[in-house]
Amino acid sequence: MPTTTKAPQKNKKPATKKEKPDSQAAQDLRELFEEQLKDIYWAEKALTKALPKMQKNATSEELAEAIGTHLEETREQVTRLEQVFQLLGKKAQAKKCDAMEGLIKEGEGIIEETVEGPVRDAGIIAAAQKVEHYEIASYGTLAAFATLLGEDEAAALLQQTLDEEKNADATLTEVAETAVNLEATEEDDEDEGE
Repeated sequence: MPTTTKAPQKNKKPATKKEKPDSQAAQDLRELFEEQLKDIYWAEKALTKALPKMQKNATSEELAEAIGTHLEETREQVTRLEQVFQLLGKKAQAKKCDAMEGLIKEGEGIIEETVEGPVRDAGIIAAAQKVEHYEIASYGTLAAFATLLGEDEAAALLQQTLDEEKNADATLTEVAETAVNLEATEEDDEDEGE
């Protein structure tokens, strides 16, 4: 029986900026983009309910103010996401975000498991920064997808939100480092002295 050998398959090169992307791949990316928009839309709407609880439980004036400022930004971000859906010719639709649901539950657990004061404030900051980091990852990805898909207006709106999330994270870090964490440490030292 004669044996036949197959010609070695050439590796497909990844698409470069000069090459036009495969139409099926671009369609799949668009679908992924739209699904991720639904996910973050749900997340932002859930945050408009969760942030007031965090703000109410914060004892640090700086922390409460930072959360209040970000709550207003979050409401604007919901509206901005609705604009992105509109630019895509889609109805704004939310799809449950399991990650955000978990982060919100974790934050609620921290509030329940800590005593009012600087330690709880430190816990609220930790929970809030986990949320911010999730949002930074999400909006960075969404802005990149929008750019690749030629949705420049949507990319600009998503980038604006990404910048706000980065600023919120930086503000939380500043509040933690200049006040809350130090006060929480002093409270621990007082508890040990009793």
